[in-house]
Amino acid sequence: MTDERYRVQSLGRALDLIDRIAEAGQDGARLTDLARDIGLSKPAAYAILATLRARGLVVDFGEGMTRRYRLGLSFVRFGDLAVANTGLGDVAMPILRELTQEVGLTSRVAMLDDGFAVVIGRVDGPGAIRFAAALGRREAPHCSGVGKLLLAAMPRAEAVAILDRVGHERRTPNTLDSLDALAADFDRIGERHYAVDDEEDVEGIICLAAGVFGHGGQAVGAISVTTLKQLLPTEAIPSVVEPLLRHADRISQALGGPPAALAWAGRNRTGGRP
Repeated sequence: MTDERYRVQSLGRALDLIDRIAEAGQDGARLTDLARDIGLSKPAAYAILATLRARGLVVDFGEGMTRRYRLGLSFVRFGDLAVANTGLGDVAMPILRELTQEVGLTSRVAMLDDGFAVVIGRVDGPGAIRFAAALGRREAPHCSGVGKLLLAAMPRAEAVAILDRVGHERRTPNTLDSLDALAADFDRIGERHYAVDDEEDVEGIICLAAGVFGHGGQAVGAISVTTLKQLLPTEAIPSVVEPLLRHADRISQALGGPPAALAWAGRNRTGGRP
């Protein structure tokens, strides 16, 4: 906690006003209500609001007694800068450690780079089992859990263009190597919010992946857990999916993004989902 001696009371009140305006949403908040909630006189609250308005941090609408205040678009710019200055790996790694500790499986975080899934962080699970997944190595997007998740989260035309360019050849007997089969799998991913690599990249290995979403609702990465197929029977998958989605949502939240349920629902409503 910051030492009370170094706190600026007027700045704290301005931030309190911003919090109240944010809580009011698109309907906005009245000066009278804001002043009462913060414990300020109306002139003092108005002076702070006028300063915030001059910086684009709040906007007002309406006239007279109906005038209300809501957040300005400057916060969009600040949000973009905050995300840009916060690396996905930096945010994800502490949460991956907690995920691995909870489920006892190797966890990874990946991004899409030039159409390929690239792992940028990994936490090995306990025990002697180690998976050959060098950081920075490109993985085929059509047969890895993180790759399929990221393809499923983009418009279908973009996903197909990537598959046409990088290929979707069969790697194991379980690999989905046709566009129709992959399209059906992408639909399942959108419905259940996670992807499964069921021995599709390497025989004997299963991987579950969940999306990480930025403040605009776009998938900026994915996290996954990996284990031997024989150690994760089908009936046990839900017990791993729940913490996987929960920790993915924590990363999304840290990046200013929505939870998976809202991100995928938004794609359904707007047709943005592939």
